[in-house]
Amino acid sequence: MDNAIQTTAELAEAAAMPRAHAVHTDPSMKGAESAPLPPCMAKTPVKNKSAAEWAYQRLVLYIQHFEKQLDEEHEVAMGFVGSASGVMRIEGMGFYDPDIVTFYGSEAAGARTQLIQHVSQLNVFLRAVPKTAGQKEPNRIGFRLAADLEEGDAP
Repeated sequence: MDNAIQTTAELAEAAAMPRAHAVHTDPSMKGAESAPLPPCMAKTPVKNKSAAEWAYQRLVLYIQHFEKQLDEEHEVAMGFVGSASGVMRIEGMGFYDPDIVTFYGSEAAGARTQLIQHVSQLNVFLRAVPKTAGQKEPNRIGFRLAADLEEGDAP
């Protein structure tokens, strides 16, 4: 047990920081949980965020981390947990306080899709899919989402 004396600022900072942890079979494998929070996410204490905002921000980190592991021929998509609906290429993401997260995208045949989900039902199955035929560069939505957080356009 740590009995170190903490200043008021240290206590406030510790209370504001979320806890995260992951273990992999390969000890060199690091998940999104091991990455430090970007300053734009750390500036507001978790207790001051809605469930939707906090879920959205963490999903941005998970999607970006997943994309970092992809080659130039693949993009991120999400499969539907418990459904035969196939996969949706993630082309956008948003939230609506206090408890809704939405994904915008398209399915394999190109039809537009949107998933609107309550945070209490949130299950996201990330999947690598080949980029669209004839497309030079793969779309990297995770990096666009993270840039949006950094620019301050999103909470």
